[in-house]
Amino acid sequence: MSQTLSMYQSVGPSAFSNMACQMAPYFGTINPEISVLAPGRGEVKVPFRKEITNHLASVHAIALCNAAELAGGMMTEVSIPSGARWIPKGMTVEYLAKAKTSIHAIADGSDIDWQTSGDKIVPVEIFDEAGIKVFTARITMNVKIG
Repeated sequence: MSQTLSMYQSVGPSAFSNMACQMAPYFGTINPEISVLAPGRGEVKVPFRKEITNHLASVHAIALCNAAELAGGMMTEVSIPSGARWIPKGMTVEYLAKAKTSIHAIADGSDIDWQTSGDKIVPVEIFDEAGIKVFTARITMNVKIG
């Protein structure tokens, strides 16, 4: 088990999310909670707050990207073999609907081969409180094994 996953399980979602935001402070701007973290799965909840809205009173595009990168990055971290490294190389996104509520980002890496080096495409979907898909991302993570 990865050190990151072990820490998540020992301190819980709230404390772990605070620690993640201390390590990478920009994530703190969306006040996230990493609600699910397991190999092949990462979920992040972001509360609706005026501070992350745009001129349309919906969640800002970059806040959505921030949530997607946190979910995808944390899932990648606990999915790769011990000693491996990763870095995001790019992200393609689609804005599907206005997010006017809290959001829930889900990174599903269950179909990705995490045992080999190379570029891995991590899919992330974001839903509003009504379960409407408001955003999708495909994040290219470059993984180096060994």
